[in-house]
Amino acid sequence: MTRDERRVVSPWNIANVLTVLRLALVPFFVFCLFLPGTGWRLAALAVFGVASITDHLDGELARRYGLITDFGKIADPIADKALTGAALVCLSILDELPWWVTIVILGRELGITLLRFILLRHAVIPASYGGKVKTVLQIAAIVLYILPGVPWPLRWAAMGAALIVTVATGVDYLVRAVKLRQVARRARGE
Repeated sequence: MTRDERRVVSPWNIANVLTVLRLALVPFFVFCLFLPGTGWRLAALAVFGVASITDHLDGELARRYGLITDFGKIADPIADKALTGAALVCLSILDELPWWVTIVILGRELGITLLRFILLRHAVIPASYGGKVKTVLQIAAIVLYILPGVPWPLRWAAMGAALIVTVATGVDYLVRAVKLRQVARRARGE
């Protein structure tokens, strides 16, 4: 056992505090998004932007300073899905984004999250480069939908790219999960 493996990391470290902050910002984002007027729309965009930045920052801090915890492994993806999910659902409720787009993206996100929890006892499938691109595209598309005055073709192009990469990375994750499960079964002699 190395020195780092023996070190106990408190769940109340800066990375996890940022994750909890992201979760706490979701209701404020939703509140601002549903209020009428450009000022409230920009406030919603600001809250979404801050929450999105914490998504990158908490992971970076956790990796750089060895602050990875079991709490963070569970809470971080939940916070991510809560933020993007709330944005997509709200935009659909406001009739600015078709429901089918929200359902496809959230279906993929929830399905992969459940799959991760199922596979947790065997191994963790690390986030792929495609998964990171998917997150960036989803955030960029949501920002374009929240921002007042963005032309529809630009919004649709961004959301279309996010949708395509979301589905493609979901399929990739399923393929990797099946392979991992097969390797685990062979290792157990099944």
